[in-house]
Amino acid sequence: MPLNRRDFINRSAATGAGVALTGAAGAVAATPAQASDHRPSPGHGPRPKTYSLRVLGTTDVHGHALNWDYFTNAEYDDATHNDVGMAKLATLIEDARAEKGHDRTLLVDAGDIIQGTQLSYYFARVEPITGAKKGPKHPMALAMNHMRYDAAALGNHEFNYGIPLLRAFQDQCDFPLLAANAVDAKTLRPAFPPYLVKELRVEGGPNIKVGILGLTNPGIAVWDKANVQGQLSFPGLVEQARLYVPKLRALGCDVVFCTDHSGLDGSTTYGDAVPYPENASSLVAAQVPGIDAILVGHTHVERPQTLVVNEETGRTVVLSEPLMWGMRLSVFDIDLELEHGRWKVTSVQAGVRNANTVAEDPVVAALVRAEHQKVVTYVNQVVGTCTEAMSAAESTYKDTPIIDFVNKVQSDTVTAALAGSQYADVPVLSQASPFSRTAAIPAGQVSLRDVAGLYVYENTLDAKLLTGAQVKDYLEWSAEYFVQTAPDAPVDVTKITNANNTPDFSYDVLSGVSYDIDIAQPAGSRIANLTHGGAAIDPAAQFVLAVNNYRSSGGSNYPHIATAQSVWSNSDEIRNTIIAWVQAHGTIDPSDFGGDQWRLTRDGAPLFG
Repeated sequence: MPLNRRDFINRSAATGAGVALTGAAGAVAATPAQASDHRPSPGHGPRPKTYSLRVLGTTDVHGHALNWDYFTNAEYDDATHNDVGMAKLATLIEDARAEKGHDRTLLVDAGDIIQGTQLSYYFARVEPITGAKKGPKHPMALAMNHMRYDAAALGNHEFNYGIPLLRAFQDQCDFPLLAANAVDAKTLRPAFPPYLVKELRVEGGPNIKVGILGLTNPGIAVWDKANVQGQLSFPGLVEQARLYVPKLRALGCDVVFCTDHSGLDGSTTYGDAVPYPENASSLVAAQVPGIDAILVGHTHVERPQTLVVNEETGRTVVLSEPLMWGMRLSVFDIDLELEHGRWKVTSVQAGVRNANTVAEDPVVAALVRAEHQKVVTYVNQVVGTCTEAMSAAESTYKDTPIIDFVNKVQSDTVTAALAGSQYADVPVLSQASPFSRTAAIPAGQVSLRDVAGLYVYENTLDAKLLTGAQVKDYLEWSAEYFVQTAPDAPVDVTKITNANNTPDFSYDVLSGVSYDIDIAQPAGSRIANLTHGGAAIDPAAQFVLAVNNYRSSGGSNYPHIATAQSVWSNSDEIRNTIIAWVQAHGTIDPSDFGGDQWRLTRDGAPLFG
């Protein structure tokens, strides 16, 4: 009889235990596997001495079921011709299983599964899933169940739509969602299974136990504060790994494999908002003895194989991160040797495989086709018109109408919300980032997907109270995005942004004020001619800043904003707010907004004409 997912999760959370070795959801069927050397005939010959198994890893698939871009209404493509999606991954996975043997191959994911495309948005907000027994099926659950995932770690974006939606997705999965460092805020007991133990039968020798530990990102407490505060807490990855790796070894695990929704380099984008680093996978490898390999996620980079030496044991831990969106598959090959009756890992190797080398798996593609078509129809509906084309191509270094439009919608929304309140007369500013350099609004008819493409994240809108001095500090922080450039140096617009690897989503443009960014000056001293209403900004004056919840909670570590007084907030996605604005107004006219402006200068001289 199949095990009810919710009952299983609740029992795991209540006891703090992991998943049972056999007879529980996700346990490997005890099918015999021949050892790699000294293969005995049944009942005869020497015991096996060596064995080889494979762990396949995916991460940051972000709702990409098919090789499709809902914002362009065409197959996905980029400058390097990557392909995306679960259907592509399914082909790579089947090939890798066939090479090694299905009975000696495991499949895991490192999180960020149910957010990122209009497909995932549709089944969270437009026609939301409700669980396993009734209602629509999540296309990612349909695909991953068919692909026979053994386990997946939770990513931070799993929490974007709230805990009830995540629990509904969990109910639909035939595999556990792991998070050793997601705990009940009151009891500190695990809110999700911390780990899973898989048992592989070896004919003629002792079975091999593989412990899979799942770790998620402590930044959830910051980025999704509204969804998790008071309900869940998120201790550090190193701290929880130190607790659970010894437990897995005590359970007799011959291999300990971690799947971490956390990058490698120890960096953090939320400052000291929580006391644990955001990107801690290398720290886990170095500081927690007993781990053989780690599947890395969260940072959307390709790392075929990274080696980290554990500080206590001197053993090498192998890490791999397979880019994002299903573009790559990580392949870990783990060799073991029988020593004194126990299996011991002798070597681990990792690499990645490219999804653009294979065709989509037709079965997986067919499984999600109906859901895909629903979303294609949804995103292509016309919601309004635009008087002239707008593009985000230059938005990282120029004031553009398309970013001004986002700021206008946010300013209008907050201004209307504060009407009649004690803050009704406080000037409203707004922040927006150039999330997508390919975003565009055409002249003429505008579809929902055109508008949705302006705001690719599921952020909601807050309003925070700042002083004029704090606004300037905020802008100085944002201006660190630019590379310091001497007045007489040549300018290459492809090289003056993203200083210190700052991503585009961490660069903010403010409306309601005008200002210059002098990139000849050092970071911290770049904002000049900061005005509001044509006059120099008063450092003591009060302003309301319309700001997304990610930034409001401390994302990208902007000064003042996380601790500033909140005067209003909204639970609807900013993307929906923009769509509703277009539907209500009918026409987007760039001449109606963008009166304030910012510009890049060098020693006071405008960088562009």
